[in-house]
Amino acid sequence: MSETGTQRPRVAGSDFAALNRQITEAGLLERRPAYYAIRMSVVAAMLGGVCAAFVLVGSSWGTLLVAAVLGMVFAQAALLAHDVAHRQVFRTRKSSDVVGRIAGNVVVGMSYGWWTEKHTRHHNNPNHDDLDPDVQPEVLIWATESAWGRRGLKGFITRHQAGLFFPLLTLLSLDLRISSIKALRHPGMRRRGLETSLLAVHLVAYTVVLFAVLSPLQALAFFAVHHAVFGVYLGMTFAPNHKGMPHPTGDEDYLRKQVLTSRNVTGGRLTDMALGGLNYQIEHHLFPAMPTPNLRRAQPLVKAYCARIGVSYEETSLLQSYRQALWHLHAVGAPLREARTERPRSSALADAGRAAAGDQ
Repeated sequence: MSETGTQRPRVAGSDFAALNRQITEAGLLERRPAYYAIRMSVVAAMLGGVCAAFVLVGSSWGTLLVAAVLGMVFAQAALLAHDVAHRQVFRTRKSSDVVGRIAGNVVVGMSYGWWTEKHTRHHNNPNHDDLDPDVQPEVLIWATESAWGRRGLKGFITRHQAGLFFPLLTLLSLDLRISSIKALRHPGMRRRGLETSLLAVHLVAYTVVLFAVLSPLQALAFFAVHHAVFGVYLGMTFAPNHKGMPHPTGDEDYLRKQVLTSRNVTGGRLTDMALGGLNYQIEHHLFPAMPTPNLRRAQPLVKAYCARIGVSYEETSLLQSYRQALWHLHAVGAPLREARTERPRSSALADAGRAAAGDQ
């Protein structure tokens, strides 16, 4: 399995090769150490400030506001871990793994190694029904074929998944933790012992501090608000990128596979900061190791190049990206909703037929 930050094919004569030369000559693949030094310092300062506020507010229901802010800080730490995993920050794998595990396992409470491997598979085959783990049929269904046959609670969620999308995001943080623990149970996991120990440090420290400062009820409420905000923020950051975009067959070349399945989100510097640069999803997928601040500069070059070679380049507002994703979820669940409304009618006709047969 190739590492996340190393996916940069260079096929002579291909459409991507020509674009890659243009981007390289513009210096946009060069690392930005000063930017990341400042960004890491800001995230660390925010985390320290929230922890100080937590202690100062103490055992009070006002701590729920601290919990909400902490959820947003955790999301920023996760976005920073994302950049580290892509080798945008450090040149060597060792440095990337050290910082990534601190941000992922210790701060956020998620297995950095598990997530990196999963995210690599996503980048290799974005939106592919069989190969992209982010569109595999689990709670939410992104392909109509996967919706058939779902019954009970799963069927209910699929029928109403568009309306349930944002409420379900409140559980995303818990899902990341559960998935991390499940992954660490497999012997083949790289640096399994270290990952497990660091994750245990986070879980123990978080639990001890929470119940040492707050009453049991306040601690549970803090946990719920913190992780709900973190999950919603993280989900709203990643949802606009691919959801509702085409699902490839696997026959596309590298450039088309990455561009046609991705969607950019328009906005200014505030959008860049809030989404951690993932609003330039097309550029990020074409050049995963490109530092976040360079994505904005690469965007006009990539857009112009796609227009020149006749490749569709999707770009929309943040709200419109959510509309497209929700509409896609609604459309995927339509067959189950239609089947449910037709079943009572079919049952009534069958009952009438049996009654008529009985009369005869």
